[in-house]
Amino acid sequence: MEYVSTRGGAGVVDFEGALFSGYAPDGGLFMPQHIPSLDGDTLRRWSRLSYRELVKELCSLFITAELVPRSTLNDLIDRAFSRFRHKDVVHLSRLKDGLNVLELWHGVTYAFKDLSLSCTGQFLQYFLEKKQKHVTILVGTSGDTGSSAIESVRGQKNMDIFVLLPKGFCTQIQELQMTTVIEDNVHVFAAHGNSDEIDEPIKELFADVDFAGKYNLMSLNSVNWSRIMVQIAHHFYAYFQCAPSLDTTPLPMVEIVVPTGGGGNITAGCIAQKMGLPIRLVAVVNSNDIIHRTVQHGDFSLSESVKATLASAMDIQEPYNMERILWLLSGSDSHLTKTLMERFSVSKSLKLPEDLHRKLSETLHSCSASDEDIVRAMQRCWKENCYPLCPHSAVAAHYHYLQTDRACLRQKSSCFSFLFSTPRCCLAPASAAKFQDALLRAGLVPQLPPEITALMAMETRSTPLEQGQDWTQTLREWIEATAQRR
Repeated sequence: MEYVSTRGGAGVVDFEGALFSGYAPDGGLFMPQHIPSLDGDTLRRWSRLSYRELVKELCSLFITAELVPRSTLNDLIDRAFSRFRHKDVVHLSRLKDGLNVLELWHGVTYAFKDLSLSCTGQFLQYFLEKKQKHVTILVGTSGDTGSSAIESVRGQKNMDIFVLLPKGFCTQIQELQMTTVIEDNVHVFAAHGNSDEIDEPIKELFADVDFAGKYNLMSLNSVNWSRIMVQIAHHFYAYFQCAPSLDTTPLPMVEIVVPTGGGGNITAGCIAQKMGLPIRLVAVVNSNDIIHRTVQHGDFSLSESVKATLASAMDIQEPYNMERILWLLSGSDSHLTKTLMERFSVSKSLKLPEDLHRKLSETLHSCSASDEDIVRAMQRCWKENCYPLCPHSAVAAHYHYLQTDRACLRQKSSCFSFLFSTPRCCLAPASAAKFQDALLRAGLVPQLPPEITALMAMETRSTPLEQGQDWTQTLREWIEATAQRR
């Protein structure tokens, strides 16, 4: 298994090369040169596996045994999931009227990113120990990525992590999960800007090839292929949990509803679909709706500004993983992908070619939700199930309620047959406990786990980045100084 850049200007690399790169040298993103295809017998066999075993099977398709022996790979994944609170790692809650919620948030930081980042941290440590190497990790976060990335590498001697968070755009709990980690290798910066603005200095440092090479820069955002790879398992597990029976030919369809901001989880779904998993994908977003507009109208262009919403981790205007999706749907056409992304980089506005837009709208469906929609979905789910949804999960539930309500209106009498004809699974990216303000706005009482309550009394440490300050130069100086102290 080898990896190529979506823009075609970088050499072929193996999994280790993709893992340590982040962006490819030509500005593109790494993708497998070939997507493995699974037949019905394999899917039926995999349907009996646990989530943990599914991750192992999927990773073994993308990481050669010559690079990481299978027994070692299994051990790394077991170690990655050892800190998860649920015995099954993830859990499906079956709620009223066909609302299936796949809880992906049972890791240390109560967010789905713990799943992929815990594995990625283990893969990094494996290669770094073998080669006695040090890396500098740069992460921009809209909410949950930063804390998950920090937890995956905290205290490691061969990794320093620099995290930029958008001050005032994260919840208090999200921010505290980052600023309370007092470790020598953890460096948190509170930037007075939005999540797209904090990505700019990171891109600039990666673009400085000499600097990036000297300090072994890498990213743990979902530009990193390793995260996408692990997230493919969410879709397989959701399918196997919700499919009524795999004894039929063809296999039954399951609709998977994916809350998305940067597009990593929906990219993983597109790859799962390409591998042969019979799923119907729905990308659901908040008021920052560039993915929705792209799917519906081929309009890949920025709005005037990022809107602050209750689903703050999805407050993203530039979903960089759309590049992977466009490459995949264009038949791996790196020339077209490069042309489109360079055009977007300059103008921040792009109309997809008609053929590519048609393929995208056939692959994905989409929906957007306002803050009012999110609140109503949270209230309804609590009223009907006594089940608290985080605002990101509520975006998915909003879509579910739209579909069931419309079906009931059409059928006028009973919508029972519709509700159970095509199973639907809503991915839940985070625990409601992390979003007290959203719960209060919905009239719900937050129930905080002791681990989160303890954050309020802990020491914090972060460095401010003010508007007008040269953030790129500040980061550069911190990285240089940290390297000198090592």
